[in-house]
This record gives sequence, C-alpha cells and structure tokens, in this order.
Amino acid sequence: MSDIYDVVIIGSGFAGSLLAMIAKQIGRSVLLLERNAHPRMMIGESSTPLSNLLLEELAITYRLPDLLPFTKWGTWQQHHPEVGCGLKRGFSFFHHDLENAGNEPSDNEMLVAASPHDQIADTHWYRADFDHWLVSSAQQHGVTYLDEVTLRRYTEADDYVVLSGERNQKDIQFRCRFVIDATGPRGCLHHLLGLHEADMSAMPATKALYSHFSHVGRLDDFTSSQYPDSPPYPIDDAAVHHVFDGGWVWVLRFNNGITSAGVAATESAADRLGLREGAGAWTRLLEKMPTLQRQFAEAVPLHPFTYLPRLAFRSGTMTGKRWAMLPSAAGFVDPLLSSGFPLALLGISRLARILDLHWNQSTFAAELLAYEQSTDGELLATSRLIGALYANMNNFEAFRAISLLYFAAASYSETARRLSKPERANSFLMHTDPKFGPEVEILLRRAAKGVTYSETKEFVSAVKKAIEPFDVAGLCASPRNHWYPVNAEDLRRAAWKVGATTEEIDSMLQSSGFYV
Repeated sequence: MSDIYDVVIIGSGFAGSLLAMIAKQIGRSVLLLERNAHPRMMIGESSTPLSNLLLEELAITYRLPDLLPFTKWGTWQQHHPEVGCGLKRGFSFFHHDLENAGNEPSDNEMLVAASPHDQIADTHWYRADFDHWLVSSAQQHGVTYLDEVTLRRYTEADDYVVLSGERNQKDIQFRCRFVIDATGPRGCLHHLLGLHEADMSAMPATKALYSHFSHVGRLDDFTSSQYPDSPPYPIDDAAVHHVFDGGWVWVLRFNNGITSAGVAATESAADRLGLREGAGAWTRLLEKMPTLQRQFAEAVPLHPFTYLPRLAFRSGTMTGKRWAMLPSAAGFVDPLLSSGFPLALLGISRLARILDLHWNQSTFAAELLAYEQSTDGELLATSRLIGALYANMNNFEAFRAISLLYFAAASYSETARRLSKPERANSFLMHTDPKFGPEVEILLRRAAKGVTYSETKEFVSAVKKAIEPFDVAGLCASPRNHWYPVNAEDLRRAAWKVGATTEEIDSMLQSSGFYV
C-alpha cells in the first residue's frame, strides 16, 4: 500500500476504461478496478452521430488515435472486424396494440435515418468485445488494472482516500487522491458512501427484461412486401423500437450472429405481462406481437433472462471532495433513444478537462460542482423527454411528435460541433439553450399528462413550431409515410440556423464522408 495513485477508477466498462486512458495521457497515475472479469455479458446499446462525434473529439484531443476506427461502421469493420458490433443506420419505430394482436393500424411506423450510407453509419456496441478491447488498450497505455476486486470500505483522509476490500480471498487496500465511480446506477460509491436516491418525478417507475439471442430473423424478410418504395435504410439495420401502451421492445442486431433484445415497461404494464417470470413472460409478449413472434420463431436465448425491477435512478449526490461519479453511475433513465452513450461521453469530456486543467488547483472544487450540476441537469432533461414518451405510448402520433424534439436537438448539436461551433449546443438535448430549452420543457410537461386524441393535431403543430428554428434535418416536412432520410439539401437550406454558409456546410459534408 506504499503507492498513492492520482486516480482510481472503479469499473472497467467502456466509460471507465476510456477515462482511464485519457487520465493516463494527461499525466496522471491511474488504477482501474473491476469487480468481475472480461469478457462479460452486457446489455447492448447504440451509438448515435453525436456520441460518435464526441468519441472522435476525445480521441483527437487526448492523442488516442487507436479509438478513431470505432467512430464509424466502415472503419470499424476495416480495422477491427474481430470486435463485434452492429450496423445502425437510424431509429426504427413500430406501434403495436397488444389487445388487438394482428390488427395493427396502417399508420404505425416511423423511420429516422442517421446516416446516408453504411460507411459512416453508427453502430451497436457488442459490449463483451468492445469493453474487453478497451480495457486491454488501457493497459497498453500504462494504466494499472486489477480485476475480481470487491471493495468494502471508502475512508477519506486529509490528503488521500483509502479503498479497502478483497481480491482472491485476500485483503487488499489502495490509496489515491481521487476516486471516480464508473460502475453504473446504484453502483459502488452509492453503496460505500451510503448515498440517498433522489427523486426523478418526470419518469414513471419502470422494469425491464432482456437477454441476448442467436438465430433471430430479419424483420424486413417479413414486411418488405408492404413497402411500395424503398425505406431510407434497411429497417433492421437500426435501433428498432416496438412501442405499445406502457412499454417498448428493443432489437439490436450485431454482426456476430447475436441479437440484443428486451422489453422495458411501466410497473403496471410489467406486472400485467409478468416480466419477473423471465422466459415465460417473453414468450407471452411475443404472442401479442405476431410480427415479432415470427422474427423470433427460431431464436435461442444465449443467457438466462435478466430481470431489472427498477430502471430509473438518480443519485442525490454525484461528487465529493475526493470523488465523482460518471453520468452512468450518477443516474439512469431508460434505453429509449440511446441516450446513455452521449451522456457518458459528455461526462467523460468534462471530467477529463477537470483532471487536466484543474488538478491541484484552487478551482478544482468549483469545477467539480459545475460538473455535478451539468450531469444532474442533463439527467433530468432526459427524464422529462423519456417520461413524456412513456405517457404517450398509446397515442403514437403524439409519441412521434415528442421524439422529434430529440431528433431536432441531436441533429442540430451534431451539426454545430462538426462546424466547430460547440457553444451553440453545449448541453444534451440543448436543454440550456435560452430559446429551445424552455419551449421544449413546456411541451414535455404538457405531454407528461398524456396528449388526448382531440389535442393531438394542435400538439404536433406546437412541436413543429418549437423545433423549426433549429431543424436542420427536414423534420418539419411532415412526410406522409413518416420516413425521414438524411438529405444534404436540408442542411444547406438550414445553414443560417447554425450561423454557417452553404459553403461551410458543403465543406463539412465532404470532410465527414457524407458522399460515397
């Protein structure tokens, strides 16, 4: 116990390993601890254009070029075909009526493209492979790593922290100047420090059931005949959402033959479906969704079903004098709309800046407080959005309109950052923007009560009025089939909205690989 590390990071998932590499690159001594061992099964989740851009920025800023191939499907396949991932061209939504299985309305879908072609597409991260690669890379960059460590106690002295626990049935202790928790919601420091759980009133209480599967069919094999025109991307090559009153099913396909699938639902819907029963509940749910039942007809679960009795979480405290939680440990809302990765990467970026520029400075405490406020603010903004979506899963037209608030903020933020104008969108969902933030919050508080069918037309109009000054992706076009392709002309016409010229937009599109 003679060494004192600058930073101990608890949890070697993607966020912990990435921050460990960055901390090492800026000159800190780093110890990375893991309770389990790699590779391990983790729930699948999707990247987004914004999260890929944030990862790219971190790789460039902190001289980690080995990370750059993982920011696009094409370069990932070219450089690391051995690391499993899935092709994500966009977000596919389908609405289901569980009480009238097989009689779905014709107007029951929404397709939102995120890229114009596969080469620069987003990805689903197969975490067993990707986390394993990242922790191995962290060690190659000089990070000290220990797995199968169980921590029992956190003790804070004037100048350092002592972490006590056991490894291989032997007592073990570590000393450090700062601790970062990357273990996830209700994780390590939440328990060691006895922290309280704060309210997240905008979100309903939700539960989840999920697993990984082999031999899952493609949805477009069963539905392609119903489309007179070609969709903007193959509907399975996306984060696929099957929405029903009170919940939704996700399906994420990886390129190694594995598919991540599961269901998240409100407590009442989860109890009606009997989610705590595991495999039986999954079978009953599929019977209520005939298209999904056909898709999973030959599917084989590769792991026992995981049942989560509580999803949403918000820590009452997120930082201390000598510790901080990454956003993934500070709180969690829901997998809906793939918000986890951008929130985590924004948090990594902010903590990395603090460790770099404010280490051993009088400004350190104030910067940590600002980090906590940003983390909590973005968590609450996300909960308002997702909570409003849950409140309107029975009204798919309102659900689609609410989702446009997310896509407007995400596409504007990505464009601003690619134009080197991050100050135009410096918070997730642009919730701190003086115009967009308050207008969206009013709409979401209204939607949280549930938009009635008689109110829907006016609500949709109000959403489009709110997003129009920030719409750079043609979201106000109101396509009859609810398909939103990626179109360069939409960006050119909206150049003024991000303070750019059409020439700057053309240059951005060219440099980002927009054109094949």
